[in-house]
Amino acid sequence: MKLSFNASTTFFILHCLILQISLAAAEESECEMKGESDDENKPLALRLKIGAIFAILFASFAGVVIPIFGRSYAILAPGSNLFFILKSFAGGVLLAVGLIHILPESFEKLGSPCLPEKPWHLFKFAGFIAMLSAIITLMIDSFASGYLKKSYAENQDKGAADEMINKTDVEGGSDKNNQAAMHTNSQELIRYRVISQVLEIGIVIHSMIIGIALGTSQSPSTIRPLIAALSFHQFFEGIGLGGCIVQARLKLSSTVIMALFFTLTTSVGVIIGIGIASSYNGNSITTLIVQGVLDSSAAGILIYMALVDLLAADFMSKEVQKSGKLQIAVNISVLLGAAAMSIIAKWGWIYRIYCKKRCSLLFVHI
Repeated sequence: MKLSFNASTTFFILHCLILQISLAAAEESECEMKGESDDENKPLALRLKIGAIFAILFASFAGVVIPIFGRSYAILAPGSNLFFILKSFAGGVLLAVGLIHILPESFEKLGSPCLPEKPWHLFKFAGFIAMLSAIITLMIDSFASGYLKKSYAENQDKGAADEMINKTDVEGGSDKNNQAAMHTNSQELIRYRVISQVLEIGIVIHSMIIGIALGTSQSPSTIRPLIAALSFHQFFEGIGLGGCIVQARLKLSSTVIMALFFTLTTSVGVIIGIGIASSYNGNSITTLIVQGVLDSSAAGILIYMALVDLLAADFMSKEVQKSGKLQIAVNISVLLGAAAMSIIAKWGWIYRIYCKKRCSLLFVHI
């Protein structure tokens, strides 16, 4: 038995997520509905959100397909210097998304005064859930890899090696060398397949939540910086995920399904948000709990995956370790990725000070 991307299972998870948040949107709450801001402008906000759907869709698609189509070119093929540099930048982006964007948001949601004192204000549930999420991700990573390696070892004498590595190309050399290369490649592929699918789960959860949040907003000054921020981090999240998909050498159908889910999730979230915007109460108890718990879970997954499976795995690889220049390059790249997303976290402040009039002229025509 081998691990494969189950489209029906993922669809079910997404359906449950959408249903929970949609039901929460119409729930009456003890906390009164609060106006979002003084510049609420529903017609302009709707035009901006429609523009956001296509902008985010394009950024997501471009990010995830660059590594997939780029693997046929030597400069972007897995193992090339540029591949490691781009993946390190994406790892820095993911790490900052988890620590600076998602985790503080989950603390805010689960620490809201709209939630009852007991149990939500008696314990830091956001950090606890993120910690559990990271530990559970580690367990899944470990058990899935162990199971698949054991399965491969039991079946390699029965001719299952070719299936396990999806017809990995091993050219030249003796039969003994080919067999050793196949074994090594299969172990790496097992690892990358686990990484790609767990990473997809963490990204999809976060993407759906932030898409719904953008779709329910009626404030142009909130939506404008979100469009830039989401387009940027969806692009580099896509590069990180696409790189893992390429290294996993999945079947074409699995590759298409994973890329499609990633590409569509945030934009679908925006559409859902637009649909429930009129009845959405971001301060309802259910909304706060659902978003807070899911944000915490996504943060734990992304932080673990960024540090352990993306950055540590590549930084300790033989390709990076044997090249001093490449080591320096990937270290700089991860810092730049983290710095870029940290700046994006302050985009609203930068927008208000420097960009408001010019950006208004740009977006008012969308």
